[in-house]
Amino acid sequence: MSGMYRLMGIVNVTPDSFSDGGLFLDSCAAIAHGLELVEQGAHILDIGGESTRPGAEPVGVDEELRRVVPVIEGLSDAMSSIGNRPRISIDTSKAQVARAALGAGASLVNDVSALRADPEMAAVVADSGADCCLMHMLGEPRTMQRGVGGSSYRDVVDDVKAFLAERLAFAIGEGIAEQRILLDPGIGFGKDVEHNLTLLRRLDEIVALGRPVVVGTSRKSFLGRIAGEIGGAPEPAAPDERLPGTIATNVMALERGASVFRVHDVAPVAAALAVASATLSGKWTATPTTS
Repeated sequence: MSGMYRLMGIVNVTPDSFSDGGLFLDSCAAIAHGLELVEQGAHILDIGGESTRPGAEPVGVDEELRRVVPVIEGLSDAMSSIGNRPRISIDTSKAQVARAALGAGASLVNDVSALRADPEMAAVVADSGADCCLMHMLGEPRTMQRGVGGSSYRDVVDDVKAFLAERLAFAIGEGIAEQRILLDPGIGFGKDVEHNLTLLRRLDEIVALGRPVVVGTSRKSFLGRIAGEIGGAPEPAAPDERLPGTIATNVMALERGASVFRVHDVAPVAAALAVASATLSGKWTATPTTS
């Protein structure tokens, strides 16, 4: 049933990502991790060289290129013989990094700024024929969580939907084919717990824009806050304790029409989505067994 959705495995080539920063900063470790995620069922590998966690400091172009290009080249070479080859995505808002990554073997640009951070990004995507993901975010990673609260949005779903509709129209106007565009409501990017839960609850309204919707809840802090409060803990649950919440939110998002799931823990989420998909479709048939 995986044809209904795609799993995007996260490969952070950074020292400061909120969950796994530093684990895969070495290119060989990052390549090995990416191949492991493919074995677990990832259809896409999202390679990022700059953390987008709240408060993250920007990374220069040269350093970001140094981090991601060898990993993309290595993964592209290693996966060249795989049937139904997984795709490589570059998680960047810099046109120069996107151009190099596409040349190294990536075919999707995941831009958290929705083509706003670099005026050359739209042309890079359009000229290459690559796919792109446009995400909603208030401000930038360094500032996106400052002062976020009930007054940040008139209606979070309406506001996010309007933003994504505008960026979709902009991208098409810049020559990017509509069928190559994915949309991401930006769970956790300039949103509090209630905003995130409202977006998930009403995700079908974002899906109504007519493009594949990407959901990235994996190990996010709002899941830690909910889990911590339920358990009576004084602090939010740690990132490596947020898998149950990640699975729950991805299953709900699938039911509401999302089709791409950006996760750290590919294998357990793949298993959960397989069961959810079989349940929702009603088309599962048992594989014959021999005794």
